[in-house]
Amino acid sequence: MKIVLHSDDITLLEYWERALDQPCEVVDAIEDLQITSNSIVIVNYSASREWKSLLATLTAQNNRVLLLHRVPDFTTTKQLLAWGVQGYGNALMRDHFLVAAVETLQDGMVWLYPEFTTQLITQMDSGTKDGYEVHFKKLSEREREVALLLKEGDIYKTIAEKLGITPRTVKAHAQSIYTKLNVKDRLGLALLLK
Repeated sequence: MKIVLHSDDITLLEYWERALDQPCEVVDAIEDLQITSNSIVIVNYSASREWKSLLATLTAQNNRVLLLHRVPDFTTTKQLLAWGVQGYGNALMRDHFLVAAVETLQDGMVWLYPEFTTQLITQMDSGTKDGYEVHFKKLSEREREVALLLKEGDIYKTIAEKLGITPRTVKAHAQSIYTKLNVKDRLGLALLLK
């Protein structure tokens, strides 16, 4: 999927292009953004006031939307998720978070700034310990280690460093974990293993 960038702030566009270090298409007008299809769309929160309808249009055209906000907040996170955003975080987050967010969206999963993932999980009701152990029995020893680190919000690179394996191996383990536990993404895993 191509990466499309839109912002009302040229400084942010430059920052995102530099951080991603790959070809990106910059779209200047919201009207042009609305006809984008089959793309990862990275857009600044202040670029629109009509997020519900814009997100509906973008997702209907098979786009995956990463919405970045200079001052992200948890209440906005929950509202945007309900409207179909697939990623949400700080507009000026570190390069590795931006790269991880794009990779996660390319894999068809949801990405949130780790702090918000943790907040969402802590607001959910806890499952039973027996259920947790039943799920863990489905995983290999290494998959259990990876699952716990994914649940804590670590990115693939950090997990790889902690376990002495490559990020590609971590990604393979993550996909296997999601399949075995019948969850779609990291958030689903975290909720299941809470």
